[in-house]
Amino acid sequence: MPRLFPEDVEGLVNFLKAAFEAQGELELDRPTELLIGDTVLMIADGGGIHQPTSSAFYIYVNDVENAWKRAVKPGAESYREPEDTPWNDRRVIVNDQWGNHWQIAKHRGASQN
Repeated sequence: MPRLFPEDVEGLVNFLKAAFEAQGELELDRPTELLIGDTVLMIADGGGIHQPTSSAFYIYVNDVENAWKRAVKPGAESYREPEDTPWNDRRVIVNDQWGNHWQIAKHRGASQN
């Protein structure tokens, strides 16, 4: 399970819920676990042991354009606008204010061009 140690746990949790409709609740006394699609992310304060971290993610959603708009609205920077990839994904890329790189995609299937 991917685990992030952002400087602002509550801010990142709120962003993920707004941008990607993540399921789960902010936990103050233990790591927060959020579900995005079928992927669980753990988000926690480093507690003075871990330095803040960021990462890159490739996530699948039902509606790329709406997820892109929801991510940009609370502050993510659009890195690449929606496009069709050679591997049949519809994809967009954003960077959030915690340094995470999000490739947001929907697989179009082999029969679509």
